[in-house]
Amino acid sequence: MIPETPYYLIDERKLLKNLKIIKHVRDACGAKSVLALKCFSAWCVFDLMKKYMDGTTSSSPYEARLGHDKFGKEVHAYSVAYSQDDIREVSRFCDKIIFNSVSQLKALYSYARGRKIGLRVNPRVSYSHFELADPARKFSRLGVADKKTLSQVMERISGVMFHFNCENDDFRNFSRHLDYIGREYKDALKKLEWVSLGGGLYFTKPGYPVDKFCGKLKEFSRRFKVQVYLEPGESAITNCTELVTKVLDIVRNKIDIAIVDASTEAHMLDLLIYRIAAKMDNAGGSGRFKYMVAGCSCLAGDIFGTYNFKSRLKTGSIIRFSDAAGYTMVKKNWFNGLKMPAIVVKKLDGSVKLVRRFTYKDFVSDMA
Repeated sequence: MIPETPYYLIDERKLLKNLKIIKHVRDACGAKSVLALKCFSAWCVFDLMKKYMDGTTSSSPYEARLGHDKFGKEVHAYSVAYSQDDIREVSRFCDKIIFNSVSQLKALYSYARGRKIGLRVNPRVSYSHFELADPARKFSRLGVADKKTLSQVMERISGVMFHFNCENDDFRNFSRHLDYIGREYKDALKKLEWVSLGGGLYFTKPGYPVDKFCGKLKEFSRRFKVQVYLEPGESAITNCTELVTKVLDIVRNKIDIAIVDASTEAHMLDLLIYRIAAKMDNAGGSGRFKYMVAGCSCLAGDIFGTYNFKSRLKTGSIIRFSDAAGYTMVKKNWFNGLKMPAIVVKKLDGSVKLVRRFTYKDFVSDMA
């Protein structure tokens, strides 16, 4: 049953394309992949994902518990800062706990005993299209940047995390930076059991040299005798989900503006944060009819983007925004009290299933 718009439509066939590449990487070079729940945590498709991935990585006690309860397999945890209550809770569910700083490691180490302990390292190199998301930006609080400080706690950790990429689709850049890490941290790496290279590596993008990527990871793993982990978020779910909306009105203010029954601030927040346009598969420069597509919230800048359509839009026209899963569904909110998009899954067999519809009761319960 297809609900009224708006709704998120997750297509398992498209999801499977990414998952098969992730499995190929593991089979070819031994690198394990844990799903970054901060990017995508729609557990309605975890039964499919866990067949191809090795577990989950979390940023909070709630995510750690979700990974444990709904995905199973390995559960990793990392947080910029834990409270004592956080670390106690995380320790119940996680196999590996990664601290962000030496001070946190020392203060909370005793609460995490019995788990594999890691430390995030800031290698001072990175790749990101946006300064906002650059892990090695100036004055970054993410990870230990001083090698001497790292050397002082080596006996307490079994692994490290180098999360230094954000949507990096440039294999040469990644290869160069991995070589740099191998040179700069060789003494520490030789003493460790595992190394996480974090997320932000867009190795499921069409045309990406996956075999070269596998060869690079395999060489790194063999040289230092470490288990390599990847933390794909976007790479796992890219291009598998649409936000399906309907045109409610068309107004004109020097240009034609189509207003849909969804909102960037409520339903695709990253568009506002990074000041980018929503993706749309079936519109581009080839159409004759140009429209700005806008949301229905009171925010003046609630704009999805400007697109050229092949036919005129009218009230009731359906508009589908593509690539609407990563850092989107996890950020949806009740701004303006707008109706939360339902969640629909198109299964591998082609059947369509409504898995969640949000109601006024959900709105009320979240407000108090």
